[in-house]
Amino acid sequence: MKKTGFTTTALNVPFAKADPHHSLQMPLYETVAFEFDSAEQIEANFKGEYIAHVYSRTSSPTVEYFELKMKALTNSSGVVAVSSGMAAISNTILALTKSGDNIVSGKRLFGHTYALFDQTLAEFGIEARFSDLRDKNEIESLIDSNTRAIYFETVTNPQLEITDIEMLAEIAQKHNILLIADSTITPPNVFQARNFGINIEVISSTKYISGGATSFGGVIVDHGTYDWQLNPNLSKYTEKFKQNAFIAKIRKNIYRNTGGSMAPQTARFQIQGLDILEIRVERCYKNCLALGEFLNANSKVQGVVYPGLKTDANYQAALHYFNGIPGTIMSFELESKESCYAFMNQLKVIRRATNLNDNKTLIIHPYSTIYAEFSEEERAAAGIRDTMMRISVGIENAEDLIADIEQALN
Repeated sequence: MKKTGFTTTALNVPFAKADPHHSLQMPLYETVAFEFDSAEQIEANFKGEYIAHVYSRTSSPTVEYFELKMKALTNSSGVVAVSSGMAAISNTILALTKSGDNIVSGKRLFGHTYALFDQTLAEFGIEARFSDLRDKNEIESLIDSNTRAIYFETVTNPQLEITDIEMLAEIAQKHNILLIADSTITPPNVFQARNFGINIEVISSTKYISGGATSFGGVIVDHGTYDWQLNPNLSKYTEKFKQNAFIAKIRKNIYRNTGGSMAPQTARFQIQGLDILEIRVERCYKNCLALGEFLNANSKVQGVVYPGLKTDANYQAALHYFNGIPGTIMSFELESKESCYAFMNQLKVIRRATNLNDNKTLIIHPYSTIYAEFSEEERAAAGIRDTMMRISVGIENAEDLIADIEQALN
């Protein structure tokens, strides 16, 4: 059968088991425990011989269906849904590393990811070695026998830089380590990570996938392209689960024991979000282009960064990796922090709030919010200036957004 389009596929992923009432929507299984027919059957479940839901902290039918949809839409071999994007990152790194291990990561990370790597994981003896991911020699100089992965963001937030993903994949393969991508800003309708050598994706499904800021969630995607025998921390799982070793360790150890499961109600919201993801991203993208072109032409604006614009330095990379749709957030600058604040305070339609890909257009001043706890040196290294604002473009009418920006600038 011919491969169907993204939205058609999203709408037609079959349930794991037939619904007795033939519902067209996955029912919400808002329950904690599931009954078994016999003591022998529940014993078989705990031994892994009989697969069934037992307790919603480890799995539920609604969360399972969300995972099945994500698996189909990412063309991957395994998916685990968790409670947030940060849970997706932390579960992944904890499954792959132990004290004394390290990962190589980009310097320009989302603020909380940087803090996780630099502070939280460091206290457990896991080192993050921060690199300029455009510099192949620098990356390779940081890799040693205890390096387990290269970690990067497909589009950095809020700098909106795109690294050479194929170069990173080449380095990772050369050194037999994983390539992990945070692809939150480039959802699966615009980016097929497996095609570019990425082994693991981590996604904050709170953003695009949730359907407009309905719920918190995270997704871990295993593309089934890595030989898990190369990672000594998964040897016990590789022996038993072969190519499913990583997902097995997540489910049977990290995810289960740290309690970061996705709630069934969240999964229900996000199932519905996937159904309309492609439509929402297309509308936001068109709005993003319109706003970018308007801001570029305004003399009061110091600079606009959006890789979807032909004038942007990363435009060709956006075409190559993301079909020209590198997410729907942009950054722009005014002459001072004071002028940024004055502008933001005059906005009537655009909301002052932190999130990405809400249905509403949102604006934030990263220097004073997400990066508020960073030193001046850390902000400078991350490319965060006090003249910069980040705007996440929603689905409103473009002419209303432009009118709002125009009146605020004036």
